[in-house]
Amino acid sequence: MIRVVIADDHQILREGLKQLLESAGDIAVVGEAGDGAATLERVRGDAFDVLVLDLSMPGRSGMDLIRQVADERPRLRVLVLSMHDEHQYAVRAIRAGAAGYLTKESASSELVAAIRKVAAGRAYVTAAVAEHLALEAMPGGRPASHATLSDREFEVFRRLVAGESVGAIAARLNLSSKTISTHKARLMEKLGVASTADLVRYAMRHRLFDDAGAPAGDASPP
Repeated sequence: MIRVVIADDHQILREGLKQLLESAGDIAVVGEAGDGAATLERVRGDAFDVLVLDLSMPGRSGMDLIRQVADERPRLRVLVLSMHDEHQYAVRAIRAGAAGYLTKESASSELVAAIRKVAAGRAYVTAAVAEHLALEAMPGGRPASHATLSDREFEVFRRLVAGESVGAIAARLNLSSKTISTHKARLMEKLGVASTADLVRYAMRHRLFDDAGAPAGDASPP
């Protein structure tokens, strides 16, 4: 039996996933978590095989949470279940220590197979993401400018494109406005742009975010 914990801040989604997984016969949902702190409590205290993890929850989340889980329980398999299908998020999640990446749109048809695969010690990513990772590993490959952004810079980039102000991003990430402004300046320099409008155009040109140019809000990432 594959023991699974579901970490997502939407209870309705957790309930739906639980029903889906328990109908498989060989998967048991042994715990749930609705934020980063609860997820770490499960990781530290419960015995299970696969963590199905939403990238954006209250508290510690995203790549930082994946890295902490990997540090504390290296043998625990983490399967990211995200609302975004951008390759950049998948690649960053795998680099951070996740064993697989699946979009919520695909969950109903692929989640059971994905859990079985990562529980068996293999990776679960799309062919496009696998190709991206392979190309990065080849000598002489030159990554796109946005691939050089740190995880924090990439998150600030996404939120700026979604229409959030520096102050709103600072409050959301529990950082100072000065720190967010520094991240903004650095990422704009790396991308070779001069304004927030340029950031939006860059994101649209490279098809980075579903919410490029959308109204501000918590369009959560990874």
